Amino acid sequence: MKFFVDSAVVDDIKQAKALGLADGVTTNPTLIRKSGRDFREAITEISGLVQGPVLAEPVSETVEGILKEGRELAGWAPNVYVKIPLTRAGLEAVQIFRKEGIRSALTLIFNAAQALLAAKAGASIICPFVGRLDDIASPGMALIREIVDLYSNYPDIETEVIVASVRNANHVVEAAACGADGVTIPSKVIEQMMKHPLTDSGIRQFLADWNKVQ
Repeated sequence: MKFFVDSAVVDDIKQAKALGLADGVTTNPTLIRKSGRDFREAITEISGLVQGPVLAEPVSETVEGILKEGRELAGWAPNVYVKIPLTRAGLEAVQIFRKEGIRSALTLIFNAAQALLAAKAGASIICPFVGRLDDIASPGMALIREIVDLYSNYPDIETEVIVASVRNANHVVEAAACGADGVTIPSKVIEQMMKHPLTDSGIRQFLADWNKVQ
């Protein structure tokens, strides 16, 4: 399973890369703003840190605007994917990008119907959100299972399912169990995945025992 870093902070990405957990990076305007960096400067540097996809998002809501911004973003580095919310304009833009050889990721996906439209349009990646669904008492992982099952019916679908809005380590494990292609996670979730109280207590016990024999 692929691990994407959900961050625009270079140090976060470097730390994840050191752990072998930076198969790609997802960013959005909010993350770029929080990083305090110039948009192009940040995306260009991040694209040089990882070999996999770096998802960068235009802010326009029209087909013409998405195309203009997306073409510019894609020109910044060969591994930049244009990340677009799933809207009518987004679906239209994705098909044009595909013909131009520009790879795209459709985001803010909350049901299987949207996922089918994204695959039909030719999106390279979809980012269905699980945490936000859980927030409204709709099981996010049920959606991931449904999408993976639907896509498996059509071997010609090449769209990857990268689970987004991941809030905890259990989301990651469940995404893997569902057969998702990957997850995009913030650094705090990576930290959660490494932690277990029995691991901590075991280390303390080992050290205590070792000190007794010195």
